[in-house]
Amino acid sequence: MRIFPLGDSAATIEFGNEISAEFNNKAVNLARQIENTPFDGIIEAVPAYASLTVFYDSRLTTFEAVKGELARLSNNIFSIAKLTPSLVEIPVLVSSEMDLARVAAYAALSSDEVLEIFLAQTYRVYMLGFLPGFAYMGELDDRIACPRLETPRTKVPKGSVGIAGKQTGIYPLESPGGWNIIGRTDLTMFDPTSDDPCRLHPGDEVRFVRC
Repeated sequence: MRIFPLGDSAATIEFGNEISAEFNNKAVNLARQIENTPFDGIIEAVPAYASLTVFYDSRLTTFEAVKGELARLSNNIFSIAKLTPSLVEIPVLVSSEMDLARVAAYAALSSDEVLEIFLAQTYRVYMLGFLPGFAYMGELDDRIACPRLETPRTKVPKGSVGIAGKQTGIYPLESPGGWNIIGRTDLTMFDPTSDDPCRLHPGDEVRFVRC
């Protein structure tokens, strides 16, 4: 574990350097602890795969003070109450128009076999990023883990469900992107007018259901 500055108004605590449910649990639980009992100058706590970045107001606190709080809280990480993850079902309409055939060819499987493997898994939301409400989820079954497109598309429709390597995700907005698109959902993944604009949050679990 190490704590280091990220610019002049953020601090990162890193638990490891790999995609790990154990490390991500620490990051998510610590973020929830800070949100529930914030210390002076804190603006936001943002968990990632194996780390947590805390943004702070440098007029009200310093990196050394934030580092001390993170060290203190991380020493008690195992005593922080773990939250029961929310299970979210995402209806997905399978699309043969995009990259399903490409994934099937790469995996040497039929399209139906790819979908069966994909839908059988429960996915963990590790972090949000790239776009507002874009959830990086994993981990994909090795049999259908497929690399990104060599040339990203300039426009991926809102609600597209994609896979890249060991990850899956849903494009909450129309956007450029290089993930393999195998379906789409009509659910709104990001609503800036809502009190809770993101449908998914770090630590959630997701099941895709074919519709």
